[in-house]
Amino acid sequence: MTPSNIEYVVIGGYLVMLLGVGFALRKLSTDVSDYFRSGCKGTWYLVGSSAFMASFSAWTFTGAAGVAFESGWSVTVIYASNAIGFFLNFLFLAPWFRQMRAITAPEVIRNRFGVGTQQFYAGFSVITALLYGALHLYGLALFTSAIFGFPIKGVIVVIGFVVLFYSLTGGSWAVMATDFLQSLILIPLTLLVCILCLIELKGFSGLLEGIRSQGLSQDFQLFNEPGRFTASSFTITWAIAMACKNIFSYNTLGAAPRYFAVKDGREARKAALLACIMMTVGIVVWIVPPMAARLLIADQIDALEISKPAEASYALMSLSLLPDGLVGLMVVAIFAATMSSMDTGLNRNAAIITQDVYPSLCKILGITPSEAVGRLWIGRGFTIFFGASIISLALYFSGQDGKGIFDIMLLIGAMLGIPLAVPLLLCLFIRRVPRWAAVSSVIAALIPSVLGHYSAELFGASWNFQEQILYNLCAGTVGFLGSALFWKHSSQQYRKQVDHFFLQMHTPVDFEKEIGEANDDVQLRLLGRFGLAITLFIGALALIPNPWTGRLAILSVAFFIGSISGLMLRAGNRRKS
Repeated sequence: MTPSNIEYVVIGGYLVMLLGVGFALRKLSTDVSDYFRSGCKGTWYLVGSSAFMASFSAWTFTGAAGVAFESGWSVTVIYASNAIGFFLNFLFLAPWFRQMRAITAPEVIRNRFGVGTQQFYAGFSVITALLYGALHLYGLALFTSAIFGFPIKGVIVVIGFVVLFYSLTGGSWAVMATDFLQSLILIPLTLLVCILCLIELKGFSGLLEGIRSQGLSQDFQLFNEPGRFTASSFTITWAIAMACKNIFSYNTLGAAPRYFAVKDGREARKAALLACIMMTVGIVVWIVPPMAARLLIADQIDALEISKPAEASYALMSLSLLPDGLVGLMVVAIFAATMSSMDTGLNRNAAIITQDVYPSLCKILGITPSEAVGRLWIGRGFTIFFGASIISLALYFSGQDGKGIFDIMLLIGAMLGIPLAVPLLLCLFIRRVPRWAAVSSVIAALIPSVLGHYSAELFGASWNFQEQILYNLCAGTVGFLGSALFWKHSSQQYRKQVDHFFLQMHTPVDFEKEIGEANDDVQLRLLGRFGLAITLFIGALALIPNPWTGRLAILSVAFFIGSISGLMLRAGNRRKS
């Protein structure tokens, strides 16, 4: 399964392209607003595709694929709840988020609750983002090492450096542009893999017949009976908990920065709808290959010498069907899934320190904070620091036992994600709570988090994922609502602050008055040119000796990317003229 030389060329060419994007967009970042939120000039398709790409990592092709391999339709709960989260953004929350007129999530939290809660969340946000980034990077390296033979430490250093370079040079512009270009590759390639699987199975009816004939109808139910899988996974309670976790995470103030870069509320709504549509398509596209692997090559997957062979089902099914040349693109797609979440987190982390922590620290020390160009260089410095920290943490993890790496990420989401998310969603709808309401909610939810971690010692049985989520959700909600009893003691100054927060959140953005001139034509032309370069590169792979079906598959991917890129370049030239 070790990639051939041509696959290394494909992977290398892709990484060079990402470096080129960062270099080409470096001049668009002239101040902090440009560097951290693209000057609020991002087009809806750029922001929407970036939000979509940042919403998943290599876990989609590994951990989630393992769920589909073992339990079939149950994994649709994960993707469907993500799509619902984006749909709620589309209905009303995306415009609200953009209309907060902020650069970071803690800045919005300060406007809602005050400086104390802002600093509380800033610290948690930085720590969790570093952990997630390092775990994503290490999980990617561990997986690609086991399946494709790449050295773990080599993958960590190379991928980490590439993400750091283009995030550092191009800032938010480069992050969104690379996310868009990566989605251009990811979408047609995963569609192709899905179609090839269905052809192999003789259609969707063949998939259903294979499930029935191999006696998998019970395992592949949408909701399973408790006890059929370990920790009562894939039951209706598990589905409810997973839906709550994902929908909450997509609709809190913590998720608001994904729309800060868009031009106005109307564009934010369109961006959310695009992400929703792409995630909905993914429900089918991503679930079919691992289920097909269970029906067609289960013995090969079970023979793999990795801790969780099922998590290799998507990759191995792709390798068995894709022609030479596109295997490298499959590796690229897996890389892209993790890089798109890493670059977003890296940029937002640097923004939090630069915009939220640094000014408060200067105030404590009696120092005047830097402005304009000085603040921009501070942001770049923290980007380097956090990028190096993520790489170092991932290298540290690589020296430990990596078993259950994706379960660790799920555990962090249950223990910290829900406690932090609950008050940041409720505060959008409930006004009359004191300034310490969010902190009290987090503390209340952290109590069952800690109890759940030691539940085996304390109660004689470990709490499963769904129990942890639902207990944390209830405790956090009670902690938040209970604080409302103290609203009457809030100062007039704080009440005015709350009124101003909601007034601003519901006031539409006047782009021309608040931001100025758009640069849609520049975005269209740059992305169109890079897209056409990718098209030519992939089209050249058709020259590799392959059956005619393989050459046709390569050309279909190139045609998809080239068509969209050509339309973008044409539209950009028309706008310019």
